This record gives sequence, structure tokens and C-alpha cells, in this order.
Amino acid sequence: MLGRREAELLREVVGEGDLLGAYLHGSAVLGGLRPDSDIDVLGVVRRSLTERQRRALLRELLPLSGQGGYRYVELTVVVQDDVRPWRYPPVCDFLYGDWLRGDFERGVLPAREVSPDLAPLLTMVLQGDAPLLGPPPAALLDPVPHADLLRGITAGIPELLADLDHDTRNVLLTLARIWTTLSTGEVRAKDEAAGWALERLPTERRAVLARAREAYLGGTGELGEGARGCAEAMVEAIERLRTA
Repeated sequence: MLGRREAELLREVVGEGDLLGAYLHGSAVLGGLRPDSDIDVLGVVRRSLTERQRRALLRELLPLSGQGGYRYVELTVVVQDDVRPWRYPPVCDFLYGDWLRGDFERGVLPAREVSPDLAPLLTMVLQGDAPLLGPPPAALLDPVPHADLLRGITAGIPELLADLDHDTRNVLLTLARIWTTLSTGEVRAKDEAAGWALERLPTERRAVLARAREAYLGGTGELGEGARGCAEAMVEAIERLRTA
């Protein structure tokens, strides 16, 4: 089963008594994996990971994630007492993602840090309800209030826009997901969110998002021009929702 290997690794490193649950989320539970989808796993633990445990997880994840035909892995760990009862901003105890590989290979350890991104992530976990180990996620996690979901999912917009020129496809799809989530209260797969956004964007802003969606689903070809205007149109729609 997808994510089982990562869940078992987490249990082996932190111990069965300290691992309260592990949950698959992301594309795997939001309509199915796409060609470039990561394996996304959340672990809920009893206490903060030690330095030894952080090093042990990195030692196993670095040669696994994205290597030898294996999908990229995103492993997030939270301490239950940090997120239940819920409060904003939440704290992430450990995060492995391959975009941070360079730091990890230089010896940087994932550290505890405030993470607004946990608001939509925990919403996805509760919505997906896909335990790998432990009870259903609702037994360990509180629902995220809509106001905090809004704050969490929009906190990274400035960084997204800064990345637009060199990560165009993912930035456009993520903005579509943010817009969709704020409008519907549901976190959807990126291609589904893009389909929703395409029906609502001005006609002249749709083409590049349609091409980004096609590329995400395995298509080929350049995105072409229009990314900046499309991104700005979605951000304007998001801002209207935030201030409504």
C-alpha cells in the first residue's frame, strides 16, 4: 500500500509507543496519483523527535525519495499536543521534502518550526481519512476552523509568486488549489482545482493554466506566455475572498 513503507520507517525510528498514527494524504487520496505526484505521509507522535531520530529518518529517506524509480516522498511529523487542541499558527516537528535535499545533504536537520501550511495539510488528512497505522485521523486531530484554513493556505502566496518564473506549472496549480479551497472549503487535487478555476477565470487567462494542468497529468510541451497574468488574476480572486 502506498505510504506503508514510510509509516513503518517512522514507527521503527520513533517507537511504537510514541507513534500515535500515520496517514496518507495528498494526490493519493484526492483522486489518485498523477505522474509526478509525491507520496505524502503525516505522522502524529507523542513527543518531539530527538536529534538521533531526525538523523535516522534522513539516513533512510535520502536514498529512497525519488531514487531508483521510487516516487518522491514528503513526510511531515507533528506532536499531537502541538495541534490538539488546535491553535494557530501550528508547529511542525519534522518535515522531509526533496526540495530541501541540498540542505539535508549538507547536514542540516529538519527542525521544529511554525508552519501555517499545516492548516491545509491537516484538513487534507481529515478529509482523506486514510490511516496507514493507528486510528482514523479524527481520533487524533481537531478540525481546522475555516478562518485558520484561510490564513494557512494563503500565507505562502508571496513565496509562490517569487517562484513563478522557475516553477511555473506548480505555482499556477497551487494558486488554483488555494482559490478552490477558499471558495469550497475542500482541498482538491491540483488538476481538479485547475479545472474548477478554468471555469471561473477570464477567458484570456485560461490557456496557460489549461496547459499547466495538461502537463501535470503527463502531457508535454511548453506552457507558453501568460503565466504572470494568470497568476495575478487568481491572486486577485483570492484577495476578494479574503476580504469579503
